[in-house]
Amino acid sequence: MVCVTRLIRVLESKEMSSLNRMIPDLQASFACEDVRVEASGAHTIIGIVNFIGAPTLPIQVIKLCVWTRWSSGVGQFEQETRLVGPDEQTLLAPPAKTQFHLENENSHTTNVNIFGGLQFKEDGAHHVEILLDGELKLHFPLRVILLQQPTA
Repeated sequence: MVCVTRLIRVLESKEMSSLNRMIPDLQASFACEDVRVEASGAHTIIGIVNFIGAPTLPIQVIKLCVWTRWSSGVGQFEQETRLVGPDEQTLLAPPAKTQFHLENENSHTTNVNIFGGLQFKEDGAHHVEILLDGELKLHFPLRVILLQQPTA
């Protein structure tokens, strides 16, 4: 009887903890040149990056930001942001990990990950990956394009 009572308490505890946690929605994520946080708390996004144009390779990018917004969740979470090469294996920088907490289903959070001194050695579709608690939620291309030099 003691084992059954103990099992019931464990199951009730797990049910209660699942009620205190709701996976959030990923509202948006994009790469940009910079993010300023104004005195009001509003974010000013500078230079949304559609592609990286390079006259030659490799090219060094001094700063690249990844802006991400989560909403409609409850609990403690970890976001991991990765930048990967065209082979989808090579990491261009160490992953950025951000812990965040959402108090209730009406709360939201915005995370900004800053990557500095990135070097792109080849053209093609590199990727930004957003993971939540180790699960891939978003994978989008960040293209590096060789620009044609004008002929004289």
